[in-house]
Amino acid sequence: MLGAIMFCSKILMEALPNIHLLGMLTMVYTVVFRKKALIPIYVYVMLNGLFSGFSLWWIPYLYIWTILWAVTMLLPKNMKKKTACFVYPIVCCLHGLAFGILYAPAQALMFGFDFKQTVAWIAAGLTWDTVHAVGNLAVGMLVVPLSELLKKILKMRHIQ
Repeated sequence: MLGAIMFCSKILMEALPNIHLLGMLTMVYTVVFRKKALIPIYVYVMLNGLFSGFSLWWIPYLYIWTILWAVTMLLPKNMKKKTACFVYPIVCCLHGLAFGILYAPAQALMFGFDFKQTVAWIAAGLTWDTVHAVGNLAVGMLVVPLSELLKKILKMRHIQ
């Protein structure tokens, strides 16, 4: 269900280029479920492939969201709330800014780019990566309140 929420949120926000809830949801799920967060992340990735086509653009999705998951996992588990309210949006923002760089190795391998071509490809997308970063910064501010809400709901339902 959580992976479907990720996919539906992406579809609902497609009118806004490079602005979505995916990074924030990845972080919320990771903060709450830790290793189990990989399940909804990969449900999302598979749904994306099923509905949009398992094409070359999809291949980097196999690792791009896992990088954000891994970075979130490396953050202190019991970070102070004030610190988390600052750190989580910044991490989410940096993932958006680095999206083109993270995507670039797959592009280079699939299309035979040399280093110069890869750098040119990254530079060409930097404007959109900046938009992505700003959007991720804004929605990243929801990581703490939504993770607290999800933990509270799970505690009420005795699920986790």
